[in-house]
Amino acid sequence: MIASARVHQAVGSLSVFVNRLFLAIGAVILALAVSISAHATPMTSRAPAVPESQPVLPVVEVASKKPKAEFWRKKVRFETRERPGTIIINTNTKYLYYVEGNNRATRYGVGVGRDGFGWSGTVKVGRKAQWPDWRPPATMIAREARKGRKLPRLVKGGINNPLGARALYLYRGGRDTIYRIHGTNQPWTIGRNMSSGCIRMMNEDVKHLYKRAGIGTKVIVIGPSGRGASKIYTERGMDFFGTLFGG
Repeated sequence: MIASARVHQAVGSLSVFVNRLFLAIGAVILALAVSISAHATPMTSRAPAVPESQPVLPVVEVASKKPKAEFWRKKVRFETRERPGTIIINTNTKYLYYVEGNNRATRYGVGVGRDGFGWSGTVKVGRKAQWPDWRPPATMIAREARKGRKLPRLVKGGINNPLGARALYLYRGGRDTIYRIHGTNQPWTIGRNMSSGCIRMMNEDVKHLYKRAGIGTKVIVIGPSGRGASKIYTERGMDFFGTLFGG
């Protein structure tokens, strides 16, 4: 009788423990979903007003159109020989990595150059700007003119500016490459080949990166074929707790 009572008591304790365990797991999963949504969901950013006389491109802000969840910001397990603080961009997979160290990185979804506008190489951040002005290169103005589209020579910083909320200007050998890592007022283009070679990010993501990457930051760009990527890094999937509790 005593043995039976003890067995019954042990079974009851085990049942309570299992129920509490499942409740704890459920709470962690719910917190993760809320955290990822808060980190990655694009938000409309406040921008400086654009004078009425300022010519702007005909852009419609549609905040409800978001990229696929696979391109939302995440912490990932990451192996590389590059130093913490390095930016690695794989234009084939449409991911930008900010190397954290300790086999971790922050992964952002990006938009990249369309066919014929891909490139690769190692550059540095030579300049940074908040709500930057956009001055289309002369080659772009001429190219678009041949298509019957007239581009303004200057678009002041603001919500209708193609460079979005922030821009990191990429230099090689002390000279501007004309390529940038920048925000966009078209977040649905993240994960696509849409640009003339620049790297697009959601405005919330480029602001997050802007705070972390300083002048002189090394930037490695892997071309559209993805060739050589395996020699530079290996991604091992999402860092569960880093995404849940990371910044």
